[in-house]
Amino acid sequence: MAAKDFIVAIELGSSKVTGIAGRKNLDGSISVLAVVKEESSSFIRKGVVYNIDKTALCISSIIKKLTNQLKTEITQVYVGVGGQSIRSVRNVIAKELPLATKVTQEMVIDLMDANSAMKYSDQEILDVAQQEYKVDSQYQTDPVGIQCSHIEGNFLNILQRNTFYKNLNKCFETINVNVAEMYISPIALADSVLTEAEKRSGCALVDLGADTTTVSVYSKNILRHLAVIPLGSNNITKDIASLQMEEADAEKMKLKYASAYTENADIDNNLQLPIDSDRNVDLRKFIEIVESRLEEIIANVWYQVPAEYSDKLLGGIILTGGGSNLKNIDKAFTNHTHIDKIRIAKFVTHTVTSSNADINAKNGMMNTILGLLIKGDRNCAGGEVDPNNLFAQRQEDNIAATLGRTDMPRKQGVVPTEAEKRQQEEELRRKEEEARRKKEEEERQEHERQEEEARRLAQERKENSPLNKGLKWFKKMSKILTEEE
Repeated sequence: MAAKDFIVAIELGSSKVTGIAGRKNLDGSISVLAVVKEESSSFIRKGVVYNIDKTALCISSIIKKLTNQLKTEITQVYVGVGGQSIRSVRNVIAKELPLATKVTQEMVIDLMDANSAMKYSDQEILDVAQQEYKVDSQYQTDPVGIQCSHIEGNFLNILQRNTFYKNLNKCFETINVNVAEMYISPIALADSVLTEAEKRSGCALVDLGADTTTVSVYSKNILRHLAVIPLGSNNITKDIASLQMEEADAEKMKLKYASAYTENADIDNNLQLPIDSDRNVDLRKFIEIVESRLEEIIANVWYQVPAEYSDKLLGGIILTGGGSNLKNIDKAFTNHTHIDKIRIAKFVTHTVTSSNADINAKNGMMNTILGLLIKGDRNCAGGEVDPNNLFAQRQEDNIAATLGRTDMPRKQGVVPTEAEKRQQEEELRRKEEEARRKKEEEERQEHERQEEEARRLAQERKENSPLNKGLKWFKKMSKILTEEE
């Protein structure tokens, strides 16, 4: 039986592209209807698209497989934006005001617009996380209505390289797949695994992926820093493979023997681990290889935590992603960061039911794609499948779905697609043209009014001139004399 109501999300990871379809139930839980994965290491590196054609082909295959399972056309999809080029940059916009000026909503919007107009070389502003506003010497989350003479807007701009942003958009445009919304993956992940208490009291979310590690720092319910480190669990695998073995065998050894931290007293100097039927490696050497790389990853993670928050992480460090399954990973983080409160987020905070083994494993590897699915709020289901044309989709449906976004308020973490940006730019040009025409019409009417006023004044001056008054008197006297005669 064809599904009639569901949400579809796609995550483009360094090791695999994942597509998922799920239905949101009335009680807030999610029922996963289908999950599809395809290998992506040949065309996606460090979480960013390098080969548009191969990525588009993979996405097309993912959607086709989901369509076959759901027996329903997919009209739009939610997409995660992440990868190595994602980073955050702080920006401050200040404005001097007359003494005791009351801050208005328009003033705040002007600060936001000035920040959004910032240009970064080869970078695209994906989203803006508003921080506090400095009103004179006080910090406020909502400054409207407060009197001051100086106001500063503090913003955290989330950037991505233009090339990677355009490549991602091009993939979906190539196969004519409508994007319902693009979400910044680390924000969608954070919203799905962090508690309100952790965000409020201060925490660092560390997503240990295959090729990248993402660090998100929160305090007072505000995103304070976001960075993607080009190191992941695959680097450990490659280091093990330096013992002259295939990476597939190195991955097996990592999963079977690797530990993020081992007490020195627990290391048996005589124990050897089998590489294959003919070769072995000393346990101590294997441990050194694993721990050395992991120490580098943790050091880079801790470097990304801003100094003003490093001693205020009352919510601790939350680990997730495939790398969080490494044995004693929490101990390794505590030893380096001296943060005792370490939590491993194996699953999202929402209730999710599924028959899929990868989801039910609850090992943190599906948290991001589930976070994207949770963010979805628009039906992605079309009509029942036409076996002869799986991708049939009316163009007007695409246009209507795209137009629907422009009238909706932007949510935290939502990235406008290139098509939406073009539409917004066209709308802006149209409004500017209307404003220009209106101004020209007003100027023309004002010019005509001034000319009319000038003619009226000239007529008044003419009528009130001594010569004109003399002529009037002469005519009047002539009339009186004539009447008397």
